[in-house]
Amino acid sequence: ERNGLLDPLPLRYVHFVGDLLHGDLGTSALTRAPVADQVTTALPLTLQLTFLGLALAVVLALAGGVTAAVYRDRLPDQVIRVVSLVGVAAPGFWLALLMIQYLAVDLGWFPTGGYINPADSVTGWLKTMTLPALALSLPVAAQLTRIVRTAVVEELDKDYVRTAIGSGLPPRVVVGRNVLRNALINPLTVLGLRVGYLLGGAVVIETIFSLPGMGKLMIDAVKNGDPAVVQG
Repeated sequence: ERNGLLDPLPLRYVHFVGDLLHGDLGTSALTRAPVADQVTTALPLTLQLTFLGLALAVVLALAGGVTAAVYRDRLPDQVIRVVSLVGVAAPGFWLALLMIQYLAVDLGWFPTGGYINPADSVTGWLKTMTLPALALSLPVAAQLTRIVRTAVVEELDKDYVRTAIGSGLPPRVVVGRNVLRNALINPLTVLGLRVGYLLGGAVVIETIFSLPGMGKLMIDAVKNGDPAVVQG
């Protein structure tokens, strides 16, 4: 009765939507704390992880895609194409486990999990977020690398590029100022579509690295049978 579970389902839905419009996501069945407070606490970390992964994906994709296009059909291109193919096929959670094993446990370069608030230590925050962001970004970076390579190759074959290089402009200037500007339309479109994937992938990555974000909040709520938190 306290949770409105005796009301008919349509009425419960109307009440839920009405509460939602006022920022009320309900109350946790376990802690009796407002769900909105738990979401407000967890969401910033998930957004940090998502946008850090997004930035890493862009940097890796640009570096790999442009290099592969410039060295088309040569050794760097072949290596980058194979690596990007593996990156597209490899699941993010598997990459995360490999990173924990080799970079955290064996080499000790990064912590195996946990989270340090950037307000307490920026260096500590970077150490705790690097591996999760890298594991989240690699599949997206691999896909974008292939798209960037194709787009840059198409631009490099156009007349204006040959004219610019023939007139004495250094190739790196032509690529940086002209080719990339025209070639990045398709990759940016795909990148926008992959933001949703990054947010969804953060659920698994946060659980693996014990990050107290939205993903871990949701998984713990499922395990503990707390539907209000999952719903929120």
